[in-house]
Amino acid sequence: MALIDLLNISKHYEAQKILIDVNFHIEEGERIVIIGKNGSGKSTLMKIINKTLEQDSGERIIRQNLEVKMLDQKPDFQEGHTVREAVEAGLKELNEAKQKYNELSLKLADDFENRKLIDEHERLSSYIEHHNAWNLDDKVERIIQHFDLKQYENKLVVMLSGGEQRRVALASLLLQKPDVLLLDEPTNHLDVYMVEFLEELLLKEKFTLVFISHDRYFIDRVATKSVEVEDCSLREYSGGYSDYLAQKEEYMRTLEKQHENLLDLLKRENEWFSRGVKARLKRNEGRKERLLALREDAKTNPSKIKKMTLELEREAKHFNRDKSVNKQKMLFEVENLGLRLGDKELLKDFNTRILQKDVIAIVGPNGSGKSTLLKALLGRIEPTSGVIKRGEFKIGYFDQHREMLDDEKNLLETFCPHGGDRVSVRGRDMHVYGYLKNFLFPREFLDKKIGILSGGEKNRIALALLFTKNVDILILDEPTNDLDIPTINILEEQLINFSGAVIIVSHDRYFVDKIAKKLFIFKEDKRIEESYQSYTEYLELEKELKELSEMDKESKKIELKPKQSKPKEQKLTFKEKIALEKLPLEIDELEVKMDEKNSCLANPVCYETVGIAQLARELEELRNLYEQKVEELLSIQEKEEEINNS
Repeated sequence: MALIDLLNISKHYEAQKILIDVNFHIEEGERIVIIGKNGSGKSTLMKIINKTLEQDSGERIIRQNLEVKMLDQKPDFQEGHTVREAVEAGLKELNEAKQKYNELSLKLADDFENRKLIDEHERLSSYIEHHNAWNLDDKVERIIQHFDLKQYENKLVVMLSGGEQRRVALASLLLQKPDVLLLDEPTNHLDVYMVEFLEELLLKEKFTLVFISHDRYFIDRVATKSVEVEDCSLREYSGGYSDYLAQKEEYMRTLEKQHENLLDLLKRENEWFSRGVKARLKRNEGRKERLLALREDAKTNPSKIKKMTLELEREAKHFNRDKSVNKQKMLFEVENLGLRLGDKELLKDFNTRILQKDVIAIVGPNGSGKSTLLKALLGRIEPTSGVIKRGEFKIGYFDQHREMLDDEKNLLETFCPHGGDRVSVRGRDMHVYGYLKNFLFPREFLDKKIGILSGGEKNRIALALLFTKNVDILILDEPTNDLDIPTINILEEQLINFSGAVIIVSHDRYFVDKIAKKLFIFKEDKRIEESYQSYTEYLELEKELKELSEMDKESKKIELKPKQSKPKEQKLTFKEKIALEKLPLEIDELEVKMDEKNSCLANPVCYETVGIAQLARELEELRNLYEQKVEELLSIQEKEEEINNS
């Protein structure tokens, strides 16, 4: 039985139908992403799962005593709570269970045959184990550190910004570990390091999860199943974003020719994703092998760590060579720039040139100074030190507050302030509806006031308006926030085709990888490092250098420890020896079967006979079994290597 079943669910708002007779199921251990355009019904479906919204018809069946919790867009905290108290607020039951467990452990020491005590002791043990709550204090400290809340832990939570409050609420929910966790855009207001921590936590602790996200790398790493909301119905795809793209493309091939444009978009997106990931995997393969080998060598040969560190630093420098074309028009020349916000130093001694064809992403942790640098380039704040020389050019600016929009005007007045219904887009004269259709707006939106639109719709309007301006450079501050994936694809296409310079601030790794040709990276020492590598490659190199630094510290500790007596000789068990022989054959067989399923998915005759949904389920089962077998084999091989080296 599933944890939650939604059967023949329908929902409408006044005359607008949102969901019609849909079915949705959540199994234990699944991590389901809900994909779809803004307004398609993603949040409605999530609220029905959470029972904060009643369906018009259909049935919601939930397993008895199931704990379902949802991250609210606007969290509500108990009055007077500090950040730490708010993070710990949901842990009362777990702490009480641990206290009761300890009391029962003492009682059982004297009365170890008492069946009632034993049963209650086991029940509490299972409850604590399920919530992974044995070391709650350590977990609280770790999550406060990783979500950058340590500096605020004694501050009243109501004094924080909206984004910081969401981080507090998310931290609290993750520590509670409900049976089913519902997250609506969990990566909003998280920098890439926080997102990486969140990914690892969700995977390691085996959360059952339903989430909405526009972060395509996050979806690809976390999701086991994708559910698309489209035309009031649901369609399931196995796996994360890359699997969704491939399966959706195949599904579109079976539909009429009118879907050719969407099919082309999916194909381009899929090819870009596959090309980028495969290239990166191939590049990193040898480096990863060397890094893993070093883990053992480090115990006896610390010099190898230094050698690897130098290799990685050289690789990073290779990407950081100045590749600019000097003949290009200069837009900004920055000399010895320093920036402060109050008493906090954000940037020092920054020198750079920004040219007419540059496409730059400014990246770094939350609060490092990225948006402040944009404001300095725009001339809205004065530098603390140094100068910014500006050429003659026009700037198009998009900010998170959508300052270019007037809530009292409708869409037609916004795009045609001097009357008429035509708009000029990079030299092309277009009807305003024909243009807005590219940004997924239906005709009936033309006379709607900006003020009644949702946050995501306002962002789409602001971006659409921006691309009608005749400018030399676009400066965008977190442009993908509140956008759905189809709109982000439109934004990416517009930016790729833009002939001028682009400067963006974004935490969206996929978006940055696809758009940026150069990175400005805020570092811990308040300096900016320039790089021409992709953001993902930079993060991987940074992570590996950090791992090497940790290994270097560990190897030095080992050198200082007195030599211990030789441990007792280890051997592989009989079962492990048999598995070592059988597992490679089983893995080969599974690879053949997965190839057969993938070939079938690429063949309309085959998948129409079997059914795409059935094929996707079978492929997912094979993948899970394959990963399990590979993990088992690697574990035995690692043990065998340790025995051989001892």
